[in-house]
Amino acid sequence: MKKELTEQQRKFLEVLFSDEAKGNLSKAKVLAGYSPDYPTRQLTNSLKDEIIEATRLHIAMNAPRAVMAVIGGIEDPTELGIKEKLNAAKDLLDRAGLVKTEKVEVNASGGLMILPAKE
Repeated sequence: MKKELTEQQRKFLEVLFSDEAKGNLSKAKVLAGYSPDYPTRQLTNSLKDEIIEATRLHIAMNAPRAVMAVIGGIEDPTELGIKEKLNAAKDLLDRAGLVKTEKVEVNASGGLMILPAKE
């Protein structure tokens, strides 16, 4: 059963990831119309699941930008700060579930190797 949110709670979740609040809980709380004295912990406790879901959505929405950063690193590997940018892009893509796949190839010839006895 999905929890019914108030208009103010919906606004809080909306502005939390906006350019104004930039993930700052206290700033988002005030922008959503809550009193600055309203306990931030109380608000986040009541919206914990919704905040986590909104975070997942925000990561997914920014995954294309991370992909473009990786491609940009291929196109211009001399860009200033490219190493940090690529690390951040890799982290975001990992969190979005787009992890690097590791392939291991095992070849067995069927032969038998006999080692000399230990002395």
